[in-house]
Amino acid sequence: MEMDTPEVLNASARTLHTLPEDQPDLASMRAWAGALLKDLHEDVQLDVLLVCTELASNAYEHAEGPRAVRVQRHTDFVRVEVDDHTPAELPQLGESRLGDSRGRGLILVAQLSRAWGTLGFTGGKTIWAELGV
Repeated sequence: MEMDTPEVLNASARTLHTLPEDQPDLASMRAWAGALLKDLHEDVQLDVLLVCTELASNAYEHAEGPRAVRVQRHTDFVRVEVDDHTPAELPQLGESRLGDSRGRGLILVAQLSRAWGTLGFTGGKTIWAELGV
């Protein structure tokens, strides 16, 4: 698996991390994102990493690949985007097709984020969240 070289992002810089096809490597993704945001306050870093983890986990549990994570940093917020290739499966806040004990990840994302949503593209979708810095 090839990854982008971690670097501190300048305002409006965007970096992409392609997720493995068969099995999630969330620890590697978190290390990559943490390195990109290492100059931010620890609380902000932890919130961004949690949102990255939740959105990437959902892409593996509810959608087909290929999957990718993008981090875009602006002056006053960080935007996390996760792409998958299952356009019809839109997330529902607090609902999971995997059972009653599931479905809390997006609630957590919504609480940590200043905004979140979905964008469709040909053959897939992007789930995004913006967190204040």
